[in-house]
Amino acid sequence: MINNLRPYIWEKGTAKSYISADDVLHLLDYPSYFKLTAQNLPDNKAGILERLAGDEIIAPDVGGRWNISNLGAILFAADLDKFDHQIARKGVRFVAYKGNNKAANVSHRQDGKKGYACGFEGLVGYLNGLLPNNEHIASALRTDQPLFPEIAIRELVANALIHQDMTIQGAGPLIELFEDRLEITNPGEPLVQTDRMIDLPPRSRNPMLGSLMRRMRICEEQGSGLDKVIASVEMFQLPPPKFRAEANSMQAVLYAPRKFSEMSVEDRIRACYQHAVLKWLSGERMKNTSLCERLAIEKQNAAQATKVINGALKGNLIKPAESERPRAGYVPWWA
Repeated sequence: MINNLRPYIWEKGTAKSYISADDVLHLLDYPSYFKLTAQNLPDNKAGILERLAGDEIIAPDVGGRWNISNLGAILFAADLDKFDHQIARKGVRFVAYKGNNKAANVSHRQDGKKGYACGFEGLVGYLNGLLPNNEHIASALRTDQPLFPEIAIRELVANALIHQDMTIQGAGPLIELFEDRLEITNPGEPLVQTDRMIDLPPRSRNPMLGSLMRRMRICEEQGSGLDKVIASVEMFQLPPPKFRAEANSMQAVLYAPRKFSEMSVEDRIRACYQHAVLKWLSGERMKNTSLCERLAIEKQNAAQATKVINGALKGNLIKPAESERPRAGYVPWWA
């Protein structure tokens, strides 16, 4: 009765029960576990099983049999389809379109078959391989860079995997590439307000999953991942990413390069707010000059940045750092 009254922890659920040791080693990509956790691979079966059990990837059953946990299956499955429907449907789906909406023809489609940990590098590499290059200017040198910063893709994909609601059946992480943006969607509404995701510590429904993925350095420690996403987007002077909560899902959107004149008013104000948050986290204040640099506005057009700041002030997204000295800079509304 006490067991049944405890909150349900999805990671501790059983994905495969009462199987032999050989079946465990066949179903799980155990070499990836040892490589990613920087452990030497034991030279015998008993040592391998002992280490896997230590991280609750498997658990002993009676008669020398074993159970694979949901945590072990979702992270290290050699083939998710070898598990039940609830696990198999949690694989990452990827779709690329030849246009800017879902009515366009599909150019690439891939359904992830591997566990999140053992398949993560392959997934990110596959995404980067499909992205066109964008000419980036830094220190007066023109260099070809991927359309989106790799660290932004890594962090947003890792966040979608970790923070999804595993109890929603028949749904898993979805990555959609359009000609003008990349959308990453995961099941489950966020536990933190979307406008506070950059500064507040993350709250995860899957703490065991998140802890192990951080140990394997698949995602950032201490909730600094979204800071790096915003910082990399600013460095490449891309439009600001958008985080939106929808019915039973959370979506992050990365946008392809657009000039200031091509950005919507909403995009400009969101960029202003995110820039103010980054400055505040660095112990600085956003000013007209820093926003001009962020939005690639020429000095002689600084009035355009002033107009954006006024829009953010009107929307109560930022406020003057010192009410008596308006030129002292601006901080987020909650600072």
